[in-house]
Amino acid sequence: MSFIENIKEKAKQQIKTIVLPEGNDIRTLQAATIALKEKYANIIILGNTANIQEMANANKLDISNATIINPIESKKYETYVQKFYELRKAKGMTLEKAQEIMKDETYFGMMMVKQGDGDGLVSGACHSTSDTLRPALQILKTAPGTKLVSAFFVMVVPNCEYGENGIFIFSDSGLNEYPDADALSEIAISSAKSFEQLVGAQPKVAMLSYSTYGSAHSPLTDKVVEATKLLKKKVPNLICDGELQLDAAIIPEIAASKAPGSQVAGKANTLIFPDLDAGNIGYKLVQRLAKAEAYGPLCQGIAKPVNDLSRGCSSEDIAGVIAITAVQAQK
Repeated sequence: MSFIENIKEKAKQQIKTIVLPEGNDIRTLQAATIALKEKYANIIILGNTANIQEMANANKLDISNATIINPIESKKYETYVQKFYELRKAKGMTLEKAQEIMKDETYFGMMMVKQGDGDGLVSGACHSTSDTLRPALQILKTAPGTKLVSAFFVMVVPNCEYGENGIFIFSDSGLNEYPDADALSEIAISSAKSFEQLVGAQPKVAMLSYSTYGSAHSPLTDKVVEATKLLKKKVPNLICDGELQLDAAIIPEIAASKAPGSQVAGKANTLIFPDLDAGNIGYKLVQRLAKAEAYGPLCQGIAKPVNDLSRGCSSEDIAGVIAITAVQAQK
């Protein structure tokens, strides 16, 4: 069973309701059709009800089991306006502004999740990352005990003996540009939890650098060394190590010579990149050159599951992220 098939089976064990605020995009409707047909999530689609139904009919898509809501016509619109005003009034929010903002499908969808009317949200097919994360942070905020939100990819590499049978988490590959040592350690903690939740295996966390065990010295390597120390102090039972070069992290033969005795070297499945340049370039190299499946950018550290999409995503990509979001929403 493939990674995404396994995720869909997990989602079916405890059905969750996922909000899709981009009802004006045909890919959203196609993905909703897949999720409903395979019965791994309940679906709420936001937007102009007549337009959504017309688009579905024109493309012969069966979304009859989805709930379609036009925010401004919703019975809960005024309630959400009031809740949003209360959340943001200390930041200068007025009722008039709140009324206007809550007409936006993404904000409305976040409030649905906040109020328990949905369990998670997937957006970004036709919106920027900031358009998705801004309302998430304003309404849902960060998860208890979490210092920052970060973004990761689940990479599924075909015919690969490394990682967890070719499955890795790459993090942060989508959000934090220049994390300091403390931020890197927090990204690693969240990523380890995400790996265990989604892959169902023990995370082995490698803090990546261009240096292994002091083979080079610079402010860049010092940051990763410090992040590793902080990580081990914060989560003593976590299997983690650093600083490690990528080959030492995943290839046993190289690990044996570069990092003998390491619990992680040669066995890493959760890769923490030192900055966004490295993480983003890294996932795209593996996706394009190794023909890997790349699921993400997936968000971690928000109080309830919210996931961003690449604007180049396919309907199948969205359907997969719906399943992942549903699993993230499970207790």
